[in-house]
Amino acid sequence: MSTTTEASATVSTTRYRPSQRILHWLMAIVIISALVIGLYCSYLTPGVPLRRALLDVHKSLGMTALVLIAIRLPLRLSLGEPAYRRPLDVFNHYAARGAHILLYALMLLMPLAGYTTSAAGGHDLPWFGLFQWPNLLPLDKGLERTAAEIHEYGAYCLYAVVSLHILAALWHHFFRKDEVLQRML
Repeated sequence: MSTTTEASATVSTTRYRPSQRILHWLMAIVIISALVIGLYCSYLTPGVPLRRALLDVHKSLGMTALVLIAIRLPLRLSLGEPAYRRPLDVFNHYAARGAHILLYALMLLMPLAGYTTSAAGGHDLPWFGLFQWPNLLPLDKGLERTAAEIHEYGAYCLYAVVSLHILAALWHHFFRKDEVLQRML
């Protein structure tokens, strides 16, 4: 095997596959956009046209995230993760594992809670003005309130976990100077 082929084989086995990297960054854009829009909408007066329009975009992003996680999770489970050239220490290994499990759980919980809030409340379930998602739930104001609370507190958790995820990646890249961030680039 030539040196170039050996080097490219090493690089490809220590990085996530292109499909995994594309889904990661696409979901990052979708989720961060939904978080920013959702937070901004929380400061707008209910019922104003701008808030309604932004909430439609927020819902569309949330449902997009749900579709993407439905693709990403089985892909992650089937392809696994690439090996490290230099394994993480025990603390970082378990911290990363726990953070990833929490991120995946929140990536499922948040759009499901958002969908439930809208569906049980009898609200529209748009997807970027192209179509409406089917409402599979009966009108139930109690369920709507419960789902809305889960969605709100889940958002706080997601703000924290995404922020820690970004900070950890930057810490690994700039301070530890290891390969953690490079695996997803």
